[in-house]
Amino acid sequence: MNKAELITNMAEKSKLTKKDAEVALKAFIESVVEALESSEKVQLVGFGTFEARQREERKGRNPKTKEEIIIPASKVPVFKAGKEFKDRVNK
Repeated sequence: MNKAELITNMAEKSKLTKKDAEVALKAFIESVVEALESSEKVQLVGFGTFEARQREERKGRNPKTKEEIIIPASKVPVFKAGKEFKDRVNK
């Protein structure tokens, strides 16, 4: 399912117009991104948790030249599915 299909599906289920569903989806995405930028968790009971985790600096290797490189530390977004979500997917 791509973004346009998701918006159409959301509009049908919520009885919103496609434009309103798109605005709601964009607001949700922006809210999650802003929360993760400020190191907050977004916890949706039954669905899952979005959070940013710190990844330490590490050594890597350039596959083309085989030269060893240092990969800098960074924050990475992570989603952990909730129990109800996992149960429905595995139904």
